[in-house]
Amino acid sequence: MLNRRRSNRRRTSERKGWRLPALPWRALGLIFGAGAGLVLAGIALVHLLDQPIASVRVDGSFQHLSALDVEKAVRANLRGAGLITVDLDRVRRGVSALPWVDVATVQRSWPRALTVHVAEQVAVARWNAGDLVNARGQLFISEARFVPPELPQLSGPDGTAPEVVARYQAAQGRIVEAGMRLVAVRLDTRGAWELLLDNGVTVRLGNRQVDERFERFASAALHLISQRATDIAYVDMRYSNGFAVGWRNAASHLAGALLPKEAPPDA
Repeated sequence: MLNRRRSNRRRTSERKGWRLPALPWRALGLIFGAGAGLVLAGIALVHLLDQPIASVRVDGSFQHLSALDVEKAVRANLRGAGLITVDLDRVRRGVSALPWVDVATVQRSWPRALTVHVAEQVAVARWNAGDLVNARGQLFISEARFVPPELPQLSGPDGTAPEVVARYQAAQGRIVEAGMRLVAVRLDTRGAWELLLDNGVTVRLGNRQVDERFERFASAALHLISQRATDIAYVDMRYSNGFAVGWRNAASHLAGALLPKEAPPDA
């Protein structure tokens, strides 16, 4: 009898140990139900707002592009997505891949449109054989079919376009002030610089102290060129105490300070 009572107590104790905790289950059920309802409502709202993209609005001032080109690039990257699920970054990259596109932005425009703003590249010069380069020294067109003839010709080894463009922009302002214009800037594989003016005069700066030599050219030789450009073939600034002038129809004459008769210190 005693053993039977102990067994009954043990079973009663075990049954009490498996009871669910005393929680407000009804309130929790209401909370979870409300959360699920919100999730379903959010899904329904996204589905409602994710309308097919009916139109593409293109903003920008174009000379080499057209709004139709931009719209085709946009639609090629939609992949059937709606206004909510569209990958805006993918669309932007697709537009940016077009020739002559510098900067592109893409935004949703409710209820069923995308707005695309495009800024065109501005070519500041031709680069080497047939490339075009912008003011940041970035090559954006290779083997261009049409190259504006008024653009200067810049050239240099691979990877030097930013340096050559910066040199061109720094020199152009000083030369324009004297009533002339740069039409070419060359950087050779040895690091030597050469400028060509629109009057046909070549300026040799070499590969040492280039900034100092250009300043000396701008302050001394440029005035001489402005007066006698038709007589001058080149100006050689590769001397430490002056410069040499090569005349078109005579032997080279030295100008400035007294110069050594030997060749300049660098090629």
